[in-house]
Amino acid sequence: MAQLSLVALRDFAIIRAMPLRCVSYVSLSFLAFQAALCHPLDPLTRGEITAAVRLLRTTHPLQPDTSFPSITLKEAPKEDVLAGRKTPRLALVIVYERPTHQTFEAVVDLTAGQVASWKEIPDVQPPIMPEDFAICQRIVRSDAQWLAAIHKRGITDLSRVQIDVWGNGYHGEAADGPHRVVRAVSYYRGAKESAYFHPVDGLVAQVDLTAGEVIHLLDTGVLPLAKAPVLAGSETAALHPLETVQSRGASFVRTGNEIAWDHWRFRFAVHPREGLVLYTVGYLDHGSLRSVLYKASLSDMVVPYGDPGPAWYFRNSFDFSEYSFVGKSIAPLVAGRDVPENASFVDADFSNEAGIAYQLPHAVAIYERDGGILWRYSDLTNGKVISRRARELVVATVISAPPYEYGFNWVFHQDGRIGMELLLTGIMATKSASPAEHETHAHLVAPDVDAVHHQHFFNFRLDMDVDGTSNSVAEMNTQGGGGKSIVTVDTDLLQEQQAKRELNPLANRVWKVTNPGHKNALGEPVGYLLVPGENTPSYAAPDSWIRKRAPFLDAQFWATPYDASQQYAGGSYVNQTRGDAGIEEWIKADRSIDQQDVVLWYTLGITHIPRPEEWPVMPAHHASFELVPSGFFQSNPAISEEDIQ
Repeated sequence: MAQLSLVALRDFAIIRAMPLRCVSYVSLSFLAFQAALCHPLDPLTRGEITAAVRLLRTTHPLQPDTSFPSITLKEAPKEDVLAGRKTPRLALVIVYERPTHQTFEAVVDLTAGQVASWKEIPDVQPPIMPEDFAICQRIVRSDAQWLAAIHKRGITDLSRVQIDVWGNGYHGEAADGPHRVVRAVSYYRGAKESAYFHPVDGLVAQVDLTAGEVIHLLDTGVLPLAKAPVLAGSETAALHPLETVQSRGASFVRTGNEIAWDHWRFRFAVHPREGLVLYTVGYLDHGSLRSVLYKASLSDMVVPYGDPGPAWYFRNSFDFSEYSFVGKSIAPLVAGRDVPENASFVDADFSNEAGIAYQLPHAVAIYERDGGILWRYSDLTNGKVISRRARELVVATVISAPPYEYGFNWVFHQDGRIGMELLLTGIMATKSASPAEHETHAHLVAPDVDAVHHQHFFNFRLDMDVDGTSNSVAEMNTQGGGGKSIVTVDTDLLQEQQAKRELNPLANRVWKVTNPGHKNALGEPVGYLLVPGENTPSYAAPDSWIRKRAPFLDAQFWATPYDASQQYAGGSYVNQTRGDAGIEEWIKADRSIDQQDVVLWYTLGITHIPRPEEWPVMPAHHASFELVPSGFFQSNPAISEEDIQ
């Protein structure tokens, strides 16, 4: 302390006087203090982001217009976190030098104030950034052929034309080499309504951002713009207010990014690529904190559209990995609209592609809600009825991926369950209706509007720690045993290739993670089930490029041994990839998952066949899965002795 400057001492005193949380500041002289105050899994603050960029610019000859597609926390080693050891604060920075087409990964040691590593990642394209949108739009708007095609459609006010950028992907064509290539589709913004109500159909520009030119313009002919939506319903009924009142305040306690509620203890973060993340989830059971999960996050997602036509075949949007602005697309949540009035909000720190840090307000909402009947029983002898109302804790965020909106809710239940609730809403991707023939790849949702059939796939990475890190995996199938009998068949999944499994609702198929070294009161290994909710397989052909680029579509369930480098089922770099990375490559090693630190990968699929009732804006569609205790507790954890006396 004696060697610190007076400025550092002053700032340290200010920091210590603040609430126990990661505070944001810029000076490198006291980053070590920030590391001491932060939990190893707390996300980077604005100060740390700024410091990381400053250190890189000081030590490496970066160009003034160098891009930073991603600046995130490099997580401390899991074994160190679990052991409570002090670890340095590290930032993982992706650096893109556009003039030389080079991508680098840097690890910045914020505690030591130095760049720990710097390496080039060859033959990859970093995710699409907002600046790529701006470059693409400038190129398209100055292209003579595109301008002629727009004018041919009777559009003269170019300010009303909205240009959206789609990933080019890879579809077996000639290699793009080091060039960044995207596709541009156009919409016409009306006087008031959303531009997504009026697609400029059949017009797609393939744009080489590196060369600065449109390399191919698809124009399948002039089709009329869809008319403004006409709402068939009457005015919304004036319902009386529905309020959740907690006169004594919320029952959860938040300390920085740590939550304590009922018996649950966990940490959370918002990651620029993974969205809402849970860490170190445990349950306080008779005074002992028992681990369930180390980390739960969205590994990847993709939305393949089912129209093979020239204007649609490439539309396979990897919303979380092909683009760099998941964090930037989190919409500030509004009480009474996005979440209930009793919600508490947490801000999040992010960075833009220039490396400038900023804060997004109300990025996460945390609230309690009514959960219906928790349990109930009746004693008919004395007419006694005993029941208890359920309470649920929700940690929520919403990602805008126009025209869609995605809500992600992690839900904690009093009976030991953890649920993931997905909400899908927004505006469907549409095209002009074809009056001459029935459209087989779309459904009519308005007199002149077809909404294209598509699927949404979400792959979740679930790093299970059921009472510790030595876990095993089994599959449970139910079948008839003759007559009226019902039997279950449990199959141990010992190797990772064996653990590549598909849904089977006819067998009530679920998967169980156990800890063979920890037995319950019945002498059986403690465990948790992964129980599917709505799900669907991919309808794309097994040899299609979308199946190659999104290998997690090949099965709904996977299990691998923990590997810190394996975070994303579709690979670390998805933009323009050919599908040579990800979970299919990992499991070729066929590693053991028996009594190992096990990671589950669950692919949740939703098939969307559009309906008129989903136009012009979709009602929120809900899908989910749950982690359910199975022999983890001695009995129902939501019942106390007082409840049954």
